[in-house]
Amino acid sequence: MLVSAKEMLEKAKAGKYAVGQFNINNLEWTKSILLTAEELKSPVILGVSEGAGKYMCGYKTIVGMVNGMLEELKITVPVALHLDHGSYDGCLKCVEAGFSSIMFDGSHYPIEENIAKTKELIAIAESKGMSLEAEVGSIGGEEDGVVGKGECADPNECKMIADLGVSMLAAGIGNIHGKYPENWEGLSFETLEAISKLTGDMPLVLHGGTGIPEDMIKKAISLGVAKINVNTECQLSFAAATREYIEAGKDLSGKGFDPRKLLAPGAEAIKATVKEKMELFGSVGKAN
Repeated sequence: MLVSAKEMLEKAKAGKYAVGQFNINNLEWTKSILLTAEELKSPVILGVSEGAGKYMCGYKTIVGMVNGMLEELKITVPVALHLDHGSYDGCLKCVEAGFSSIMFDGSHYPIEENIAKTKELIAIAESKGMSLEAEVGSIGGEEDGVVGKGECADPNECKMIADLGVSMLAAGIGNIHGKYPENWEGLSFETLEAISKLTGDMPLVLHGGTGIPEDMIKKAISLGVAKINVNTECQLSFAAATREYIEAGKDLSGKGFDPRKLLAPGAEAIKATVKEKMELFGSVGKAN
């Protein structure tokens, strides 16, 4: 059964580890992530962007697939199904479809409007037992066509949003989506510390987890980050394994063209990436 991300993240923050949010794009992605979480006894958050939601035929289709897998694969670890960078309307659709967690990205609104819309969604999420993530300061890189440069959030604005009663807070600390450029300046731990001091026990979220050096990830966790989002890294490992299979001509021998065979190496590569991240984040064995 799907659960809210609230409890798993509060436990993570108190225990100084982080739960990974791994974005899903299709059946193989979802299955690989769930099997790895179960094997490592780690809580997990399945992230769905609005673009991936459209690609997978809508949020109801995704809820049906994920709930079916939890049952068929006998998944016992806590699993949250979370809308990533949701618009106001997208959030309402996911509430209706049966997601267990939503992210409202109101970072492009003036702060007053962001607060008003966030308050409305908090009330709806609470009535359904769902968790809600809010964002302050835009996360850099490209997210569904929106390009930001990796700004640092204002710690006082973070406190204003945290005080509304959100379950978790994503704050820009110089992190970006996608691959990091050569001239990236790194995470601003100064900003993170200031935000953490003002928001207390609130679990903080680090977007753009692909490509951040391990020591920075560990330091961010020590300063209150309890949820780390990974998407690009799984895509890159899936693509590399698929390329290798095809370049080796394996799709041309026997029934190697069967999609179940063709996609298997990529699915295994996703498992390996997820395992590596769960070990780095410290969530292994924390499902109990």
